[in-house]
Amino acid sequence: MSVVVLVGSQWGDEGKGKVVDILSENFEIVTRYQGGANAGHTVEIGDKKYVLHLIPSGILRENVICVIGNGVVIDPVALLEEIELLEKNNIHVGGRLFISHNAHLIMPYHKLLDSISESGENKIGTTGRGIGPCYIDKYARKGIKIVDLLNRKTLEEKIRENLKEKNNLLRKLYNHDELDAEVIVHQYLEFDKIIDKYIKDVPAYLNNAIEEGKSILLEGAQGALLDVDHGTYPYVTSSSPTSGGACTGSGIPPTKIDSVIGIVKAYTTRVGLGPFPTELLDADGEKLRKIGAEFGATTGRPRRCGWFDAFLVRYSAMINGINTCAVTKLDVLSEFESIKVCVGYEIDGKTVKYFPTDVERLSAAVPIYETLPGWKQDISNCRTYSELPSLTQDYLSFISKQSGIKFNIVGIGPKREQTFFVD
Repeated sequence: MSVVVLVGSQWGDEGKGKVVDILSENFEIVTRYQGGANAGHTVEIGDKKYVLHLIPSGILRENVICVIGNGVVIDPVALLEEIELLEKNNIHVGGRLFISHNAHLIMPYHKLLDSISESGENKIGTTGRGIGPCYIDKYARKGIKIVDLLNRKTLEEKIRENLKEKNNLLRKLYNHDELDAEVIVHQYLEFDKIIDKYIKDVPAYLNNAIEEGKSILLEGAQGALLDVDHGTYPYVTSSSPTSGGACTGSGIPPTKIDSVIGIVKAYTTRVGLGPFPTELLDADGEKLRKIGAEFGATTGRPRRCGWFDAFLVRYSAMINGINTCAVTKLDVLSEFESIKVCVGYEIDGKTVKYFPTDVERLSAAVPIYETLPGWKQDISNCRTYSELPSLTQDYLSFISKQSGIKFNIVGIGPKREQTFFVD
């Protein structure tokens, strides 16, 4: 029996989908514990590329059961599109996909309000998928859960009550047409008919599975530095991608978690607004973006790129309790003559001891770099650690030491076979 949490350890987009796909070969159940369809997990198998937003990429392994936990907010449109995509590719989800009855639903007014907010002056840089407004309603105790679909009267009452507030806001503040409650009720009742066979009491299911000795991999969306409590607030997501969120978002207690695996890119990227100390606004930054194809899987937005920040990853390892870590996209650095690694920050001329999450101090942080020689050769065909050039091994050893974590999985390309384990 093994219960393992996989955590993005930077600002997200570290390649969790690919690593989940690799790891899930050795797990019976893969569970997503937070976030929504703003996450894009990309996996390449042979000549096919799969981009999943809600369903864990473990679904690509035919013997794996996939679970969407209560911590996830579900967009019915996105979910049905994913199921249809998988079925068209002969990946059958019947009997292999379960959804928590306590997961909250993203409603049309959530997406509309999110888009309007992001078009204004006080934007955060969200995907506009309604994630934040849905979580707001959840914590304001106004949310609509999947279980509410079972009772038409309850569903209608909740939607009408929410629309009183939302329509008032849309009309008076944004001069926008009101939404029709009847239309929304009909849409979501039709959705219920389709997904009813997937609904399950997820905490009971997962804890029973643990008692039966089954192995479970828990995956989050985004990265630890986007955590609403421990990230670079307010430029964060609306939930907890950190390992602690795995417990609240799935119903598995912390005493049943065996280990935490981190995942980082061999450099650093960020989508959206917010401070980014190692960001490169020069030719090197553009080179990283071009070689690494750094464009969002969900939105297509270009990602901001910078050197590896070991000081940031050391903080992430601390708040997540990371035991071992995967490093991805190591091959992207192969064309650089020299490679910089951030080993600390200076603020107002003084070296700081701890990673600053507040926007003002982090925006003022000046990275302290160490420069390493690049290996300047293609590593995409390496299949073991010993096949990597000595300078590549030196780079991994250096960032491992500076981050305080051990790398036991290495990714040197987008395809399934371009990832290997380190003994």
